[in-house]
Amino acid sequence: MKILLVDDEPLARTELEYLLKQSRVLAQLDYQIFQAEDLKEAQTVLLKDRIDLIFLDISLNEENGFELADELKQLSYSPLIIFATAYDEYAVRAFNVDALDYVLKPFEQQRIDQALSKAVKTLHLEAEPEKQPPISEMLSIELADRNVLIKKDDLVAAEISEGVLTISTLNTDYTTKKTLAWLKEKMTDPKFMQVHRNALVNLERVKEIQPWFNHTSLLIMANGQKVQVGRSFQKALGQKLGI
Repeated sequence: MKILLVDDEPLARTELEYLLKQSRVLAQLDYQIFQAEDLKEAQTVLLKDRIDLIFLDISLNEENGFELADELKQLSYSPLIIFATAYDEYAVRAFNVDALDYVLKPFEQQRIDQALSKAVKTLHLEAEPEKQPPISEMLSIELADRNVLIKKDDLVAAEISEGVLTISTLNTDYTTKKTLAWLKEKMTDPKFMQVHRNALVNLERVKEIQPWFNHTSLLIMANGQKVQVGRSFQKALGQKLGI
C-alpha cells in the first residue's frame, strides 16, 4: 500500500506520518509513505509510483488541493483521496469529487484510524499472514561421536530406556542421549504418534496390531520391531487407525 501525504506544512506532514506509523490499521500491512509539499511535487510522485491513497490538504500556499483531485481523473487508475485540512467548510465539495473521507486538523489517532479503515476496506487489503518457518524434512540425531541426518519419513519407531533414546529406521538403529520429548517436538506430522510413555512410532510403518496384556496392543513395525501400546494411549491409537 502506497500512501502520499500532500501538505505545504512540514510539521503537519510529520505529524500525520507519525500517526500513520502508530496506527493499528496498518500494523500488519506492507506500506510505504511518500510526502509532497505542493502540487508539482505530488504530480512527480504520482507519475513515478502507483499511489493507493492520498492524504490531501486543501490550502497549499497559492494552490488548491481540489486542483490535484481534478487532475487525478487523467491517471489510468484512481487513488483514494482523504482530505486532511483545517477547514470544515469544504466538506461538501470534497465529497462531490468522491473523496473517501474528510479529516480535520489537529489530527487525532482515532480519527486517522477510522479513515484508514475505510481505505483498507475499499482497497480490499488484508494483513499479510505471518510467515511460518519451513518444517524440515530431515532429523539431525546427535550421537556420541557425530551427528547423522535421516529423513523423518524413514523413522519407524523410537523407544527410550534408562535414559538412552533409540531411533530406528528400516535398516539402522541410532542411540542418543536426547529425550522422547525432544523427538516429539521435532516430529510434528500427525503420522508420528506417541503410543507409550517410552515410545513413539510412525503410523505409516505399522505392519500388524496384535492384542496384548490388559486389553492393550502390540505393534509390529515394518522393520520387525515390536512396540507395546500403553493403556492410556490405546483409545487415541484406535481412533487414529480407525479400529
